[in-house]
Amino acid sequence: MAKVKTVYTCSDCGAVSNKWMGQCTSCNQWNTMVESLPETGGNNRYSNPQHMSLAQTAPVLSLDDIDAIDVPRFGTGIEEFDRVLGGGMVAGGVVLIGGDPGIGKSTLLLQALANMSHHKRVLYVSGEESGAQIALRAKRLVIDAKELKLQAEIQLEKILATLADLKPEVVVIDSIQTVYSDALSSAPGSVAQVRECAAQLTRVAKQTGVTIILVGHVTKEGALAGPRVLEHIVDTVLYFEGDAHSSFRLVRAIKNRFGAVNELGVFAMTEKGLKGVSNPSALFLSQHDNQVPGSCVMVTQEGTRPLLVEIQALVDTSHLPNARRLSVGLEQNRLAMLLAVAHRHAGIAAFDQDVFINAVGGVKITEPAADLAVLLAINSSMRNKPLPRGLVVFGEVGLAGEIRPAPRGQERLREAAKLGFTLAVVPKSNLPKQVIEGLKVIGVERIDEAFNKLRDHE
Repeated sequence: MAKVKTVYTCSDCGAVSNKWMGQCTSCNQWNTMVESLPETGGNNRYSNPQHMSLAQTAPVLSLDDIDAIDVPRFGTGIEEFDRVLGGGMVAGGVVLIGGDPGIGKSTLLLQALANMSHHKRVLYVSGEESGAQIALRAKRLVIDAKELKLQAEIQLEKILATLADLKPEVVVIDSIQTVYSDALSSAPGSVAQVRECAAQLTRVAKQTGVTIILVGHVTKEGALAGPRVLEHIVDTVLYFEGDAHSSFRLVRAIKNRFGAVNELGVFAMTEKGLKGVSNPSALFLSQHDNQVPGSCVMVTQEGTRPLLVEIQALVDTSHLPNARRLSVGLEQNRLAMLLAVAHRHAGIAAFDQDVFINAVGGVKITEPAADLAVLLAINSSMRNKPLPRGLVVFGEVGLAGEIRPAPRGQERLREAAKLGFTLAVVPKSNLPKQVIEGLKVIGVERIDEAFNKLRDHE
């Protein structure tokens, strides 16, 4: 019996090689070559009408001659979901949403479709659950889904036929990794199948104006499974974040052609599904009867929304040859850099101390404006003295010990004042031009100056 010939396909960029290689020669990524069967048959993608261009060749125009028309949107009935999407769904848009198993992707989309079914034609295509399972979930969530159409199917050609027949306005494909096309011989979930199915569904969305939401699996590292081109094809990429054992979920926009990126939606998982949280800052602030050492509140900016997050630090004498540095919710390498800056420019030595940092509530802070809060929390824990009550801070710390300004400082200060904070330590460049009622603002230029001014308020 003849041996079946195989090829190796890069899971990131889709490049094909006849032999396995540790590093892809196309995108230079390591350990991404996956064995698969070569595509055979007479299906020529360039002669197949399904693979033709979306429209005829357009004339070359000057940018001034093109009307800049804002894209009309329609709501999902879930305010936090609309915020992440940039104000709502867009006709002809393709949204890709990924997250860990069991975190609530299908629950959120079922709730959104049920809300939209009252004024839109909607279709839920499930490749992972049967109709009975989805009906049981809808009953458990106590949602009105009488107008919601459901199809349990994984073959792309049948799904496209259903779209042509029903002409829905909003479609959910759960999930794209389960869909396969007869034109390809590889298994569902392979690089070729995911790329081809996503491309054809996107083409249908652009041609007909139907809004398509694709659910994507994630890898062990938390990235979306499948080729990287999948994220390039779609218009919006959303990530579900949060601990599956916690009741809070965060939906973050990583890419959005129709709105701002890094927008954040906060949800609470209840018995009746995901509910939007109107005041998310309350989730990320611990409730202490009295001020405790090692706790500092900062204002972070998530898209257009300022959020108040408590940064906690614990500094303890190390009993190991190498002191431990652990950071949860913040970048660990940046913690080591900040400790070196504190030692050099403020005389705070922590080389023999274990340092643990945590952002309360499971939120992940990626912006450098958290630097000042981290150092103040560490200093408070080392001295075993709490920071002044009602204090809020933000600011980036440079290697020379200077405190750099953060963007949208006025919005951060107004949000802090609205929540009852009375004292703010901020970079001098972020001092407000007008007095903010109820909030005393102190501007600092260097890290040692920040430490000294806070000691005066103890």
